[in-house]
Amino acid sequence: MGCGGYVSWAPLFVAALTRRPTLIVELDSHMGLANRVLAPLVTRVALCFDIPGRAGGKYFHSGRPCSRELLQATPEEGRRVFGLKEGMPVLLVTGGSLGARSINEACVKAFGRGPLDIQVVHVSGKRDHEAVKARLLEQGADQENYHLLDYTGKLPLAIAAADLVVGRSGASVLELAALGKPAILVPYPYATAGHQQRNAEWMAAAGAAEVIRDEELGPGTLKSRVEALLGDRGRLGRMAAASAGLADGDGARRISDEIFRIGGSRV
Repeated sequence: MGCGGYVSWAPLFVAALTRRPTLIVELDSHMGLANRVLAPLVTRVALCFDIPGRAGGKYFHSGRPCSRELLQATPEEGRRVFGLKEGMPVLLVTGGSLGARSINEACVKAFGRGPLDIQVVHVSGKRDHEAVKARLLEQGADQENYHLLDYTGKLPLAIAAADLVVGRSGASVLELAALGKPAILVPYPYATAGHQQRNAEWMAAAGAAEVIRDEELGPGTLKSRVEALLGDRGRLGRMAAASAGLADGDGARRISDEIFRIGGSRV
């Protein structure tokens, strides 16, 4: 079994040539290079998104495999772990492990000055963390309600605690759906074949997200969108319901069932 990337290419290629059962998982809405090369050779291909032209035969829709940590995360536990207050809206801003510089800059300028009437959990990524921290201190950020982290191993709990999430739109959009979270998505403009734009449009089409193009992202735009959504609890609730409607948390079982099926067929 492989999930794409250069690491999985060689062992899956050799396994396919030696007629061993093989399965690859495509986590994005666009197949990466390794998976495109391997797809004709492997036994089965699990798709987390429906991809045009790849259906039937060896292809099957699995949904995203989600960890128990994600599926069992609760808002109450998330607020406790991150020291958040009850009854005050929570905005989670994240750009992945490295962070997203445009999102970091917009967030700091939009929410990093003076008192806040919301709680911000900002996961900046390690690359920009020191610069973001210095900027917040310089601007006199609300240290009680602006929580800056370079990284967290408890991201599922941060998502669970959030009323609204701002971030990129890689395969992580399926994690937002698993927890029924509305989002403002800023697709990475240089993602392969524009798959982040397609992921964001998929959520937006369902009514679960708003999309801001990276080149149009600015502090004023971000702040006005966030305030409009957090100030309209009815709409936020409808977006959350739409997000939950996209969820398919049974991906791990479907993939494992298929692994046992094709593995057993060889015995």
